Amino acid sequence: MTVVVTPYIFGGGGPRLVDAIRDRRPEIDLEHPDEDDVLEVVADAEIVVTGRLPEDVLEAAEDLRWVQALSAGTDAYDHDALADRGVALTTVSGIHAKPIGQQVLGYLLHFERRFDRAIAQQQRQEWERYLGGELGDRTVGIVGVGAIGSQVAEYCTAYDARIIGTKRDPTDVPAAVDEIYGPDDLESVLAASDYLVLACPLTEETRGLIDADALATLHDDAVLVNVARGEVVDQPALVDALDADELGGAALDVFEAEPLPEESPLWDRDDVLVTPHMAGSTPHYWERCADVFLRNYDTFRADEDLENRVV
Repeated sequence: MTVVVTPYIFGGGGPRLVDAIRDRRPEIDLEHPDEDDVLEVVADAEIVVTGRLPEDVLEAAEDLRWVQALSAGTDAYDHDALADRGVALTTVSGIHAKPIGQQVLGYLLHFERRFDRAIAQQQRQEWERYLGGELGDRTVGIVGVGAIGSQVAEYCTAYDARIIGTKRDPTDVPAAVDEIYGPDDLESVLAASDYLVLACPLTEETRGLIDADALATLHDDAVLVNVARGEVVDQPALVDALDADELGGAALDVFEAEPLPEESPLWDRDDVLVTPHMAGSTPHYWERCADVFLRNYDTFRADEDLENRVV
């Protein structure tokens, strides 16, 4: 059973992933071609591990049965083409929970303890004491209480914050969440949140979910945190809300266009914290990807249900 780790892996992580798999399971027939050879090599592959799947690679992989994506989101994959060929698609959903949870906690503390003001004063060599807040006085709303949202909730409970959120199945409530709502009750979460954390997948239902009306439902000093996908937020509407002082600020790791264009007004705002789509980064990323893949590899060989299957 041939496994191909494609060269289409972000951050040059291919060799590290290959090493992590081989260290654990040296008996697996594993190939890691460069771009010049990938079409020839995937022709005999039953399993492909990749960060993206170009159309020509999919067409060349005539024996393909399973694709292991190295991301939680799969909106860039052609689900219909895979389904038509009976090819399974799985994700590494869950491995991002700890680093993204910690990133979100950092965002919240940045605004609550007013680190933006501290940085500005330091740059001016200005000594002026100011009052910081406490997360225990705040309500954190989480849109998408999945693996990442649940981890955010768990971290926030250590600070005694009130946690509310939306979940596709509101009957399954993580212990760290005080109140859970279905997707149709988003307005209730918006109206009550001091911090609104977006941790949902990008789907047709969530594209543009946080539009002008949703932003208007938040109160004027609320802070928006987006670690989902940029397209979940209507970005021009967000800029308009910030310009009108209808939001307290935003912490954004994802954007409609990436890299964020130089002309974007989000770059120069004191009330916006921009990070370059790195919230899920961790020195343990490739080892965790290898662990997910190997669990699924054994499941695949046993003809059982794959973990994190989306197609």
